[in-house]
Amino acid sequence: MPVGTSSAVLNLAAHLAPAQLELARDPLHVELPADVRARIARCHEFVLEVSSSGRAIYGVTTGFGPLVEFEGRADSAGQSDNTILHHIVGHGELLPPAVARAAVLTRLFSLAQGRSGVSEQVVDSLTAMLDTDFAPAVPRLGSVGASGDLQPLAYVAHALRGNGNAFFEGRLMPAEEALTRAGLRKLVLGGRDALALVNGISVTAAALGLAVAQAVRARRTAELLSALMTDVLGCGVEFTSVGLLAAFGHPDVAETGAAIRTWLEGSKPSGERPLQEPYSIRCTPQLIGAAGTSVRHADEVVRRDLNGVSDNPLFFPETGEVVHGGNFFGQPSAFAADQLNVALVQLGNLAERQLDLLVDPHRTNGLPPMLSPLPGQHHALQGVQLCATATVAAMRRAAAPASVQSLPTNLHNQDVVPFGTQAAFTALDQARLLRYLHAGLAIGLRQAVHVGARRPLAPRLAEVFDRIAQVVPPIVEDRPLDTALGGVADLLDAVVSEVDGER
Repeated sequence: MPVGTSSAVLNLAAHLAPAQLELARDPLHVELPADVRARIARCHEFVLEVSSSGRAIYGVTTGFGPLVEFEGRADSAGQSDNTILHHIVGHGELLPPAVARAAVLTRLFSLAQGRSGVSEQVVDSLTAMLDTDFAPAVPRLGSVGASGDLQPLAYVAHALRGNGNAFFEGRLMPAEEALTRAGLRKLVLGGRDALALVNGISVTAAALGLAVAQAVRARRTAELLSALMTDVLGCGVEFTSVGLLAAFGHPDVAETGAAIRTWLEGSKPSGERPLQEPYSIRCTPQLIGAAGTSVRHADEVVRRDLNGVSDNPLFFPETGEVVHGGNFFGQPSAFAADQLNVALVQLGNLAERQLDLLVDPHRTNGLPPMLSPLPGQHHALQGVQLCATATVAAMRRAAAPASVQSLPTNLHNQDVVPFGTQAAFTALDQARLLRYLHAGLAIGLRQAVHVGARRPLAPRLAEVFDRIAQVVPPIVEDRPLDTALGGVADLLDAVVSEVDGER
C-alpha cells in the first residue's frame, strides 16, 4: 500500500489552477472519475488499433526527432527504453521536490485529456506517486522547451521505473529504495506510454504556475507594505485618490490604489511630510498595479497550459485522426514567464528603494541612520540593506528574456526553440528572492517604530504590525537576522493569503 498522508484532494475532471500546484508539495490525493478513465482507455485502444494497422505514427513506429525517417524498435518495451534513456543526460542542481511533484501533477492533467494514447496504468502510477512523499530527482538543465520538457520528464519516468535517484520525505536516495519506502510499484511502460510522459511542457507549466501563485501574493504584499510604510511615516494619502487613479485609465492600478486605501482606513497624515513623496511611495499604485497586470496575464497563459494538451501527435478516436503538429512548443509560457520575470524585478526594485528610504535619516523626519538605537555601536538594518542590494542586483542580471534566445538543435529538427523552461525557472527564482526583499522591508518597518516612528494608526495595519513584531523582536543589539527573514516572509505570505480569502 502506498505510504501517504494526503489531506488535499483534486479531481481530474476539474480545472487545474496555479495555486493548486502548491498542494503537490505534500501528499495529494487525485481522483480519477469514471468518465475521465473511460476517455483515457478509449484513446489508448485507438492508438493500439492504429499501430497494428501499419500506419506510421511518430515515436511509436519511428525513431525520435530527426531520426523520424528511420524505423523505431519493433518491441514497445524497447521503444519505451529508447525514449527515456537517451534523455538521461541532464545536469545542474536538482529541482526542489515540490517543483518536481508539481510537474508530475501537471503532466497527469494533460494525459487525462485523453489525447495522448497513454495506458491507464501510467495515470494510476502518477496518482499513486502523488499520494505519497515520493519525488523524482530531476536536474534543472536539459530542456529547451520545444519538443516538450523531454529531459526533465524523462527523469520523472526514469525514477518511477526505479532507476536513478529520487526523494522520499525530503531525503535523496536511490529511486528503487524511495519507491519501496513509499509503497509504490515500479512503472512498466509499453506502446506510446514513454513518449506521452515526456513529450509535453509540463515542467515549464508547473514552474510558471508556481511562480504565478507566489507572484499573486507578492503583489498583495507590496500593497500591504506600501500602506504600512505610508502609515508609519505619517505620509499623506492623496496618491491613492479614486479620481486620480481612475483618470490614469489602468484598472489594475485603480485596484492597487483601492487595496492600499483599504489597508490605510483609520490612518491620518502627520502633517510633517513633504507635499509630494518620493516615487517609492507616491507611485506605488502605478508600479504595483502594472506588475499586477503582468501577473494576471501570466496567470491566464499558464492556466491554458495547465488545462490543455501538450503532446505530439494527438489522437482523436471520434474522427479516426492522428494529428502530428507542435503542441509541445512552449512559446506562450515562455513569453509570459519573461514578462512576469521583469515585473517581479521591478517589485524588487521598489522594495529595495523603500528600504533605502526607511534607513535614511534625511527622508524619515529624523529617524536614526540604519534605524539603529545606538548608531556606530549597533548597526541594525545595515546588513539587511546590503543583502537587499545584492539580491536586487542578482534579480536584475537574471532579467534578460529567455524566450528570444533561440538556438537551433537536434539536426535542425528543432530549428527554433522558445526556452520556456528556463524562463519559467527564472520567474520562479525571482518570486522566491522577492519574498526576502519584502521580509527585509517588513523588518525595517518594525524597527522604525522601535526607534521613534509612530505605531500604525490604521487598525488593520496595526494588527499586521503586531504579528510582525511577534516574529521579530526589536533590534536592541546587533544579532543574526537570517532566520527572522524567512519567518517574516512566511508570515507575509500567510497574511495576504488570508486577505485574499476574505475578498
